[in-house]
Amino acid sequence: MTPAERHGPVVHDWAVVPLPATAFDPLPYRLLHEEPVARVRLPHGEGHAWLVTRYEDVRRIAADPRLSRALTVGRPITSTTPHTPAPAGGVGRADPPDHTRLRRLIAPAFGRRRMRALRAHTARRADTLALRTLDAGPPADLTETFIGPLSAAVVAELLGLPAADLDRVQEWRAGLLRHDTTAAAAAAVKKDIAGYFADLARQRAEHPADDLISALAAARAAGGISTPELVSLAVMLTLNGLDAVRNIVATMVYVLLDHPDQTAKLRADPDGLPRAVDELLRYIPQRGGVGLPRVATADLDIGGVTIREGEAVYVFYPAANRDPAVYTHPDRLDLTRDEAPHLAFGHGAHYCAGAQLARMEAEVMLATLLSRFPGLALAVPPERVAWRSGSVNRGPETLPVTW
Repeated sequence: MTPAERHGPVVHDWAVVPLPATAFDPLPYRLLHEEPVARVRLPHGEGHAWLVTRYEDVRRIAADPRLSRALTVGRPITSTTPHTPAPAGGVGRADPPDHTRLRRLIAPAFGRRRMRALRAHTARRADTLALRTLDAGPPADLTETFIGPLSAAVVAELLGLPAADLDRVQEWRAGLLRHDTTAAAAAAVKKDIAGYFADLARQRAEHPADDLISALAAARAAGGISTPELVSLAVMLTLNGLDAVRNIVATMVYVLLDHPDQTAKLRADPDGLPRAVDELLRYIPQRGGVGLPRVATADLDIGGVTIREGEAVYVFYPAANRDPAVYTHPDRLDLTRDEAPHLAFGHGAHYCAGAQLARMEAEVMLATLLSRFPGLALAVPPERVAWRSGSVNRGPETLPVTW
């Protein structure tokens, strides 16, 4: 018996350090090619967990009902951050039937009728912000003048957040999503957020409007949802709208400006924008570290490796999106790519609830920038763009442009 057989597979320490621009994290990239089901130890928590990186294995894990999110609650599973941004008992850490019930409550907010109306409003706002940016003249920071304000306005309209409250909500967002926020500090932020959304739901119960908080308040009054569940849904959508969308769209613009030949082709074929957005979603590594783990409720074989009941498992969607068994030249950006669907929004029961909203925002923002700023270019060399560090979602801190 070899030492490896006696002691089990090697456990890889994953430091999750800040990376420049769209550089891919070297450990999961190497594991994708050399050890697609591997044990890793992250900076926080206890023990180790399995990391699955290959496309088909990731899809299988994400869709397998024998892997539970609910069983992660209360367990100090090794993790990227000292705390879990998703609240215990919330939709992100629930299994069916509770997860199914919660997702059904928010489904109408992302239906076709609502998305059509929201797209029209978003396009008008985008045009207004673009014209203001043009009037102010170059250079401009697009995260400050266009992408950030627009993504905040969209999530505020969807949920019904008062514009006057957005600065406070943004402070909570930053606190929850930093890698160095302690568990105690995160608990204090979560308490403030819970109180805020509970109060807002009470207001909407008395004075309902055409927004998601009003719909959730009505569901709570009918006994279909608890207050903690309402808060978890509101927090999930707010954090994704304010942080994830802002970062991914800003990164998309950076990547396009860093690939002028492909961007020129997109300008010549604007009907290809939806396909280009999907390729950008596939290509861009959106996270620093991993998201939420799952716990196996039975022994299962993945990629020739046996994962035992009770063991924690992570999937890494950015690595799956670079799987050479699925994508031709996966590390190359190709805005005309027509291959397997990307996994940037996840897969299975926990597929991102706001995927259609995020895609719509990206399409509207990029279409507006391409049409209104025909000479858009980075105002500094690509390597001088400042990037956020120590945060769950990766993206430019600022995006200085000229035209």
